[in-house]
Amino acid sequence: MKTRYIKYFIGLSLFFAFGCSNTRYLPEGDLLYTGSSVTVKDSVIKKNDRKELEKELEALLRPKPNKKIFGLRPKLLIYNLAGQPKKTKGIRHWLRTKVGEAPVLFSKVDLDYNVAVLRNFTENRGYFKTRVSADSTAKNKRATAEYTVWPKRQYKIKSVQFPVDSTDLGKSIARTSRRTLLKEGNPYDLEIIKLERERIDARLKEKGYYYFNPDYILAQVDSTKGNYEVNIKLKIKDETPDKATIAYKINKITVYPNFSLLKDSITYKKEDMVQYKDFTIIDTANTFKPRVFDRALYFKKGDFYNRKNHNLSLNRFVNLGTFSFVKNELKVSDSIKNTLDAYYYLTLLPKKFIRVEVLGKTNSAGFTGSEINANWNNRNVFRGAELLTVSVFGGADFQLSGENKGQNIFKLGTETSLTWPRFITPFKMEGSSEFVPKTKATVRYEYQNRTLLYALNSFKTSFGYIWKDNIRKEHQLNIVDVTYVSPNNVTAEYQQDILDDPSLGKVIEKQLIFGPTYSYTFTNTMLKRRKNNFYFNGEVDLAGNVTGLVTGANIKQGDTIKIFDVPFSQYVKVKADFRHYLKLGKESELASRIIVGAGFAYGNSSTLPTTKQFVVGGTNSIRAFRARSLGPGSYQAPLTSNSFLPEQSADLKLEFNTEYRAKIYGLMKGALFVDAGNIWLLNADPDKARAEISKDFIKQIAVGAGAGLRFDFSFLILRTDLAFPIRKPYLPEGQRWVLDDIDFGNGSWRKENLILNIAIGYPF
Repeated sequence: MKTRYIKYFIGLSLFFAFGCSNTRYLPEGDLLYTGSSVTVKDSVIKKNDRKELEKELEALLRPKPNKKIFGLRPKLLIYNLAGQPKKTKGIRHWLRTKVGEAPVLFSKVDLDYNVAVLRNFTENRGYFKTRVSADSTAKNKRATAEYTVWPKRQYKIKSVQFPVDSTDLGKSIARTSRRTLLKEGNPYDLEIIKLERERIDARLKEKGYYYFNPDYILAQVDSTKGNYEVNIKLKIKDETPDKATIAYKINKITVYPNFSLLKDSITYKKEDMVQYKDFTIIDTANTFKPRVFDRALYFKKGDFYNRKNHNLSLNRFVNLGTFSFVKNELKVSDSIKNTLDAYYYLTLLPKKFIRVEVLGKTNSAGFTGSEINANWNNRNVFRGAELLTVSVFGGADFQLSGENKGQNIFKLGTETSLTWPRFITPFKMEGSSEFVPKTKATVRYEYQNRTLLYALNSFKTSFGYIWKDNIRKEHQLNIVDVTYVSPNNVTAEYQQDILDDPSLGKVIEKQLIFGPTYSYTFTNTMLKRRKNNFYFNGEVDLAGNVTGLVTGANIKQGDTIKIFDVPFSQYVKVKADFRHYLKLGKESELASRIIVGAGFAYGNSSTLPTTKQFVVGGTNSIRAFRARSLGPGSYQAPLTSNSFLPEQSADLKLEFNTEYRAKIYGLMKGALFVDAGNIWLLNADPDKARAEISKDFIKQIAVGAGAGLRFDFSFLILRTDLAFPIRKPYLPEGQRWVLDDIDFGNGSWRKENLILNIAIGYPF
């Protein structure tokens, strides 16, 4: 043991020794540049503001020194140790050019240039007549640069004047002053002036000024009057071209739905032209019904040009899902003064295509298997940009070890869906966002066979709507959502298991579920530069409520109503999934999730259908426990006489997950995580002791921890997580924390506690 520690000490010493010898490889007479600092000296500026300014100024300095980690420069060390490669390939060349980093030499540092950059930045922030000096320090073949900044008192805005001329353009700019970014009393900042010009330009683009741009606005700054104050006067530059001062209206609108990128010109016959309302369609193949374009176009003849409507039209064409390329062109009209002719060039995607997906999978319940999905698609089945998808799928999961060995799962099924790019309702509804609203109808059948146990036939049909307010908010409402489940081939062994655990009988009961469902999703995770990103999904599932109310069903009084000889389910179920992503660095973040769910059966049902109950455990849940094996509460399902470990489900769910994610190297990323939660029954079950919710539910929380690797191949993310429990809720009180039992060197402990999860994509 001592010898091993000595080896570690020697290795670490050698590493530090090599790390400190980076300067021996420097060119003769040059120094290694190790960084710089900025000191702001001013008695007027508050200390915190001074520190913030120093940080901003230091970020402007160039070049950046070699990156340090724990006081060392490992990339520079690798560069030096690799030496000069003799070939343009091989391990040495790869280490030096890809992994290593060349030394940043002090001879490349231009002190005068950096002084000018610092002075320019501070003056642009209102610290006029700033004085900046630079110095350097050299020691042991290393050099640093030190900059000192003496800013004067920061100037503030005394007044802002918008154009007062009587032209239409001047009046339009003046009318935007109410939302100006230039506030009296705020510090002068050139960046804010630039943003103000862009704001004015954006407002003008909504008023028809298609050819205007921010550079046509001049901001005259007068600092000669007042005490450290400036007067800002905004005016239109004299050299502004005439066409930029005109508010244009839309004249002709022409759509080319069969535009080819391979042809230089468009040829068509007179009979190919279709006039629909106030726009012209030139469709040589009669591909679409004209109303498709009417719903996509936000421009109407005679409207003032509006950039918002311009972008909405383009985005709607893209979101129809039938075009691979969308181009728009606006030209000054030859026929009517001060108008624009709009042209839309649309290139079609292939109308029909087949997609086949094959995947392998494994889960923490010990199942290993594969699945194949074959999808045939028609993007324009009724000439209205409808999408018809017919799918056939099948799969097999094999239980090769564990308690359920030999109890394999086979499934086979088909699904047909038809999506219309509009709302189909008895009354007129039109979406008002860049995203095309959709109506979707689906019919699905699945046969699942669990060998040695039972088989299930599942039929599902739904009809509903999907729409987005914007890129962050999405709604999905199914006004019809019907599920029918029928058992088949129930084995004698499973019938015996039901005697051991009566709750297993609910799995093979016939189920009829119908009613509306609604989900709302908000996410801003696509905004990569934000430090804090959020995701929220809320779901509401209402089954049999109207039918139960009309029929007066009350299972407590024995009044169970059946439809086609099957009792229909009646319940209310809600679920909320909230996630937070905190960016800690360029390649690291802390991701957290909390899930809360509750289901309440009433009227015609005493419990939620098994397929609608909540479960925990598995690759995307509490990873230290096998899939669907945890809970409810402190209940632990015993092995049946058939060595069958039943899946557990319940009415209530609480789950929390958090994990630290960071890049390790290249496409490999790592994670450390903690998962916690459980499920509970709403009412006591005599066959499941301590499974119902109580005031002490917190004492029944399960906790697991672990580490994982993620391999980011861009087209998919392969995830491996190794987890182990640190709190087991089914143990007696006082013994549920099992931290003291952790023993990675013990084979029996590893077999009982370590869970390997392999999956595609992140868990949340």
